[in-house]
Amino acid sequence: MTVRLRPHHLLCMLTFIGKGYTEAFTENYVRIAVRLSAGEDILVVEGPDDICAPMLGEAGSHCLCETVTERDLRARRAVEALLGMPAGPGASIRPDAEFLATMREAFSAGAIRNGCVRCEWSPLCTGIAASGFDGVLVVPPGG
Repeated sequence: MTVRLRPHHLLCMLTFIGKGYTEAFTENYVRIAVRLSAGEDILVVEGPDDICAPMLGEAGSHCLCETVTERDLRARRAVEALLGMPAGPGASIRPDAEFLATMREAFSAGAIRNGCVRCEWSPLCTGIAASGFDGVLVVPPGG
């Protein structure tokens, strides 16, 4: 199987520790973290993805807001510049140890944080990165 992620969730998954908007959102995200840690590939999509799914039934879901779309574009550009490969809709990414290490190093250094602008979770993620990503749920397969 493949996990469908929008570009800014390529950043969010680096620091996910089991906290989220709602209980349903968090439970869904934990299941996705398990799948990614088991080695499932990522298919980058435009707009709402597998992580967004529990939020889509809510009125005014932020997953559909223009600010989130802008976050996707900024994250996409940052990840593409870092990795030298496509990170937009249709791109396939393997979340292996090398990918996660490269992304986490760049995240810690602030090099790919453009996609985090105006995100309410940014302070939490900054703290997680500062801790060396202690307690994150997306880990390299077999890690």
